[in-house]
This record gives sequence, C-alpha cells and structure tokens, in this order.
Amino acid sequence: MPVSVPSVSERPGPFAVTREDDLTMVTRDGVLLGADLYRPDAEGELPVLLRRTPYGKRKNDLAAEFSEARFYASHGYLVVVQDTRGRFGSDGEWYPFRYEGRDGYEAIEWAARLPGSNQKVGTFGQSYGGVVQYLAAAERPPHLETAIPVSAYRLSFDNYWYNSGVLELGWLLSYLVNMAIAELEESDDLAEFDRLSAFKEDPDIRFSSLRKEALCRVPIEEWIERLGVYGGYLKDVLAHDTDGPYWWKTDIGRHLSDIDTPMLHVGSWYDIANCDTPKIFSQLSGSARSEAARTRQALLMGPWAHLLPYNQPTRGGAGDIDFGPDAEISLLRIQLAWFDHFLKEGAAGLPGEPVQIFVMGDNRWRTESEWPLARANSLSLYLRSNGSANSLMGDGELSAEPPRDEPADSYIFDPQTPVGSAGGRIVGGGVVDQRPNQRRSDVLVYTGPEIVQETEITGELTLHLYASSSALDADFVAVVSDVRPDGYAQNLAEGVVRARFRESYTNPSPIVPGVVYSLQIELWHISHVIRAGHRIRLHITSSNFPRWERNAGTGNQAGTDSVLLRAEQMVFHDAQRPSCLVIPVIPRESRSPAVSPGI
Repeated sequence: MPVSVPSVSERPGPFAVTREDDLTMVTRDGVLLGADLYRPDAEGELPVLLRRTPYGKRKNDLAAEFSEARFYASHGYLVVVQDTRGRFGSDGEWYPFRYEGRDGYEAIEWAARLPGSNQKVGTFGQSYGGVVQYLAAAERPPHLETAIPVSAYRLSFDNYWYNSGVLELGWLLSYLVNMAIAELEESDDLAEFDRLSAFKEDPDIRFSSLRKEALCRVPIEEWIERLGVYGGYLKDVLAHDTDGPYWWKTDIGRHLSDIDTPMLHVGSWYDIANCDTPKIFSQLSGSARSEAARTRQALLMGPWAHLLPYNQPTRGGAGDIDFGPDAEISLLRIQLAWFDHFLKEGAAGLPGEPVQIFVMGDNRWRTESEWPLARANSLSLYLRSNGSANSLMGDGELSAEPPRDEPADSYIFDPQTPVGSAGGRIVGGGVVDQRPNQRRSDVLVYTGPEIVQETEITGELTLHLYASSSALDADFVAVVSDVRPDGYAQNLAEGVVRARFRESYTNPSPIVPGVVYSLQIELWHISHVIRAGHRIRLHITSSNFPRWERNAGTGNQAGTDSVLLRAEQMVFHDAQRPSCLVIPVIPRESRSPAVSPGI
C-alpha cells in the first residue's frame, strides 16, 4: 500500500450504489430502530458492514453524503448505518451506552438476514461508534465475523467521564450540549436552541471566552437543569463519582474475556482514548474467548487527535505540528483490506506483525509484534531543585542521579485563576507550545540536560510523586514535553491524579493537610524520538482547565461545591522521597526499519 493516497472520494469501487432509506428493525423489547441501507449494484450474496451511531445516520455524522458507507458499498458490501436507540430515526430512550450491547447484538443479527446478505457481518465506527462495537461483540452475536473500533474507550470510571477520579468537565458538558443541540435543530424550540448554542463546543481547545465563562460556573450540578432532558445523565455521572456497579455494567474492560471476534483497534497518540486503545488490544490478545480471536487482534496507532476524517486521508498531524507525508494514510483503504480478508473469499492475508505504530520525531511507521514492547528499558529521571522550581525561571531539573537532601518545591493553587488547557489528548487537541503555562509561578518546571544521542521513548510513562496539600483533597497534573533548541515545548503526554483516589477508586479517602503522600500519575502511551540537542521537560501543577474540573479542596461529592478553596501544594524530592518520571527507552540497536502502513 502506498504511504500517501489521493482522497478516497476520487477512488470509489467498481459498483454503483443506491441508498434504501429508513428501514426499521424491532428490538426484543419492542423499540423501533431506523437505518439506511447502501446497496451496490452487484450480483450474488454479499457481506454486510454495520455502523451504529447516535449522531444521525444522514446528519451531523461521518456517514453522511460521500461517506465510508458509500465507499464500502462501491466495493461490494451491503452497508447499514443505524441510528442508536432514542436518536433521530430511532425510538426509545437514549441513555449513553446502556442499551448498546443488546441493541448491537440484535442489529448484527438483523443485518445478517437482509435480502442479498451472505450472513457475514463486520462492524465499523469511531468514538461512540467504536464503543458500541465492543459492547455488541461482548454479547457474541453469531454472525459477527470482525470489527474495527476507532478511537474507542473502555468506559471505566478511571478513564472516561472521570480521569483518575477527576471529572472531564469540558468534554462532558460540551458533549451533552452538542447532543441536545443536534436534536433541537430538528424541533421548533428556537429559544432553547439559542440558549444552548451559546455553550456549543468550540473546535479550538483553547476554548472561546464565552464557553470558558460558562464552564467556570459553580456548582457544576446547576447544569443538570440547564441541560433539560439530558440533565438526567449528568446527574447520574455526578452522583457516581466513585467506581462501582453503575460503571461496571458497561465497563468494556470487565467483559473482554467474552469477546470472540478478530479486531483491528485504531487509535492515536493525541487521542482522548489513548489509554484504552492499546490496552484493549493487549488484553484481548491475552484473554479473548478463543485462541483464534486472541491471535487475530491488530493495533494501529498514529500521530493524530481524536476525530479522524474518514472521507479523506488522515492529515499529517495534530495541533501545531505536521508530522509529514507518512502520517497521511487512507484509513478507509486499510479498513477495506481488513474487511476483505475476513468477509470475502480469496482476499489477501494479514501482515506478519500485529502492531503498527507511528514513531513521532522519526515521523515513520514501524511494525511490532506486541504492545507494550518487551525490549523497552525503564529509565528513571528524578526531580531535582533547590526549592525554587517555579516556572521556566526556576531551578528545577530532571536528572538520572537520585536526589539527596533537597528542599521541597511549593506553589499556591488558586482555582479562580487555574492553569489553562493547552492541547493534549482531547477532542480538538494535539500539539501546543507549553511555554505559556510553564512561565507561571504556580507551575513547577523540571528540565533535563541536552540529549547527546537521539532517544526513543515508546510505551507507557509514569510519574511517581511525593506531595502534600494544605487542603482535604488535591489534584496534581503532569505534562511531559520535548523541548527543541529554539525553546518550543512540544507536549507529548499528560496525566492527573486526585489525591483521595490514591489507593482506591471504589473507596476514596481524604488526605490530611500537610501529610506527604506517595502518588502515581499515569501518562499512558507514546512513541516519540527525542533528537540530539533537545531536552525532556516535566511540569507539574494542579489544574488543566476547562478540560478537567477544578478541585474544590473539600473532598465533597463531585459538582456540589459552590466555593473553591485555595491551597498550598508541595512536591518533595529527597533521598527518602525520590519523586521520579519513569520512561520506556528503546535500545538504539533494536529499532526496526520503517514500513508503509497497511493491512
């Protein structure tokens, strides 16, 4: 497969396509779900591809007009695009993910019985459309042959609407507002439409001033009433601010051993689902229901952000950086080859290695046999300073040498002037220069020496942090960046920890003001080469707003605080409390040659 291809809209398959509108299926509990069927002008019985979406099968969705649906149909597939329960052309109540496992099972079996079907079904879709594939596969529908979830989540408490116990405020509220607006556009309630449109998601992660002002309002639970019919879901999310049965019902990670389906898992380094895509691949490779399923899992990780365009090659980067022509791939062509292999007789085989990753910095693709890479060596970089690591002007360092007797660093967290979100793994995120945040006095900055020989970091990053707070609860945010010779600080990975969840997401415990605790911040997955002359930098603070909610310092239930408290935060790095960043380094001699992405 070529590395860069023309727009797939210019390269349809050999078959003309017609669309049959508004087919209905009836679920076991009597709910009518609406779907469109894209049918090729081809003879014989054909395999079926199914996409299920809450965003409108013909409106506000990647499956509209020229689409992957038409593309696949032009290559000899029956393609079904279905509105999920309670959305647009489907009846019933829409409650995120609650019904998608069973509805997905029934939709797959219904699609397998459509006229002209050969009863082999594959599924595709991104984000919510990826999650529904996992949930349906866990129900083991007999006619599901394969699936390609893109940018999908496990739905676990610790990494979905909450991230390590911290509410994903900007994403959650924007998502619910956008979902409400999409339906209001179909109604005559113009006043309500105008009211909610003021808070519609801005594609710029820096956020519009109007939206930021809206997200500053406390208590957060006041949004329950503002969101109207969608407020009930927000109420449930805020009420379940610890792990438990509410989350377990749809937590994909708890049901992976039920899946018996070959899958291609597609994700990216700047994706909000960065934690989950490689993890699901690894877990299914080891614990899928059958050996056949375990050996037919594949992973593709690129340098993009969350929303990939399906009807054109993926663009060359995310945010400020273009990662070059090799980053532009035709995901549709890759998926078509995968579907052909599993759903059509005589199609090409799969690649020899199951993992394809884009190595940033080198800006090239590489195949691997596993994830994470067993040959990675863990390197500990210790936080060092003389007690004044505040801002870029401070004395913070990252060093391979452990600290001795060194004073702690401290800063004041003021929730009225939080550190702002700057790119990262979020919708519309990607690469953003971190220096504006790193110039603040409430940000601790630790910078390593110049790299003498280029260093590849591939795998999971973790920060082991010793810290205290003057409050009853505190957040600590960590961001790792690659500092170029011109000073630009390219964010590579970020993570957060809420101190009361340091031991358990199910049974959190308040912290005692002034007591030092051992905390762990997961910064998840990355593949990046740091060039000679560059530096590794870590900065630590207590907010990333409005992506994450501001910690009120009280330990109260999420969303209930009207008053947010200032707090003094301290970070320790001495012989007894050696805070350190652990990075996975790939030995230079074991770095394999570049390849072209494909199946």
